[in-house]
Amino acid sequence: MSSIQVKICGLTVPEEAKACAEAGANAIGLIFYPPSPRFVNLEQASLVRQAIPDGVTTVGVFVDLPVENIILTAREVGFHTIQLHGNETSRTIWILKNAGFRVIKVLRSVGEHLLFESAEYALADAILVEASKGELPGGNGASWNWSEAQKLSTVRPFILAGGLNTSNITDALQQSGASAIDLSSGVEVSPGRKNIHSVQTILKAAHDFVPAPSTGVIFP
Repeated sequence: MSSIQVKICGLTVPEEAKACAEAGANAIGLIFYPPSPRFVNLEQASLVRQAIPDGVTTVGVFVDLPVENIILTAREVGFHTIQLHGNETSRTIWILKNAGFRVIKVLRSVGEHLLFESAEYALADAILVEASKGELPGGNGASWNWSEAQKLSTVRPFILAGGLNTSNITDALQQSGASAIDLSSGVEVSPGRKNIHSVQTILKAAHDFVPAPSTGVIFP
């Protein structure tokens, strides 16, 4: 049976990225969206990427950036998984996959509409469901009714995000049926700076959680 996978997103410091990976995180996220307080430029991203051990997936997070720029950034920094957090179309996913990248598409729908939208982006390697509201793309630390994503677990494995922290992670997993979780502000001391103790607590909770038989692998 697969265990719950964990992505820690919004890393800005190489040493903290390395610590998260060594604690057992399956993936580390780098945000290439300038309005975000967790934004990293190419130089910062390269340093963080170099600190991440082999076997841990580096994910570049983009919001409505032209696909050519996404590809250039990914190749320069050296990662192969792209997370699309804006209004990107299935054609963007097709282009990225044909360029050799894995693609995670973020959806903000719930219930039946989530199933419909997921089918529209069937070409994506993974779906991340994040239905909380905020001024910026992303969870913004806001919780939501995670059970509203549960229907998707009967169709395909998915990543859950939005308002997750050490006190609610088990409830969120039980309600949603997610195969993986994505955390940022819920394990931070300040934007872009991670509390490694909180990361370790989350990882232990994910490891101890007994997932449904349908749970799949998101990060290879």
